Amino acid sequence: MTQTFIPGKDAALEDSIARFQQKLLDLGFHIEEASWLNPVPNVWSVHIRDKECALCFTNGKGATKKAALASALGEYFERLSTNYFFADFWLGETVANGPFVHYPNEKWFPLTENDDVPEGLLDARLRAFYDPENELTGSQLIDLQSGNEARGVCGLPFTRQSDNQTVYIPMNIIGNLYVSNGMSAGNTRNEARVQGLSEVFERYVKNRIIAESISLPEIPAEVMARYPAVMESIATLEAEGFPIFAYDGSLGGKYPVICVVLFNPANGTCFASFGAHPDFGVALERTVTELLQGRGLKDLDVFTPPT
Repeated sequence: MTQTFIPGKDAALEDSIARFQQKLLDLGFHIEEASWLNPVPNVWSVHIRDKECALCFTNGKGATKKAALASALGEYFERLSTNYFFADFWLGETVANGPFVHYPNEKWFPLTENDDVPEGLLDARLRAFYDPENELTGSQLIDLQSGNEARGVCGLPFTRQSDNQTVYIPMNIIGNLYVSNGMSAGNTRNEARVQGLSEVFERYVKNRIIAESISLPEIPAEVMARYPAVMESIATLEAEGFPIFAYDGSLGGKYPVICVVLFNPANGTCFASFGAHPDFGVALERTVTELLQGRGLKDLDVFTPPT
């Protein structure tokens, strides 16, 4: 069997797809590829879902059909392992009072009489970050999925990378502030870590650009020319009447982030896509494929005017 290796991945696409599909089957999921899109050369996207529960779905993108499918399957595991499919739902009293609500290693912190944030949650730096005015209360940190005030605040164990110490972060904070940001899956631990960190960089830079109205420098044409497959995708979009601009989102070389903006002159709207990865080529490809994930050329008239 032919094996296809792409930058940033620690296993052949064929191996990743076969392993992910088998694991999902073993877990009782029957995944179907519901729709495929290939609007321009070197840009593929796929929508996969569980046959028995169409709300359990993910989307994948990539420069090839196999890369897009591997991406979608990887994201399915991301959502499964982080319970993302059920993040917006109250899970009921049986789950709320069961052995655990989210993970077996979660820890519950009872509410205090004066409703202070319970001791043992967060570390000093995070307390100062999330509650600089000392206004936060314990009852505000009860998670949506359990809603179990009698049980208290559910904290999940995170490993502080500076010293490998465990810090318990309220599930409420994770669900309210971060949603899926930073969740990642990979063929290896380091691949998953790079993916997760890249996503954190991407969202951080995007927020700073918007909040501070930062004007980004355009990526030089000679740099873009090093990536002919991406340039073919961009050229096809521009031939269809959609100007594309690629910008350096590194904020002075600090972050591995790229921003690509698509304009629709027909209605004066635009869409900015952000992508990140330590490998520039991977970041660029990721940003362009994200631009068209789940969209055909006929779907590029739904964006909003720039502000």
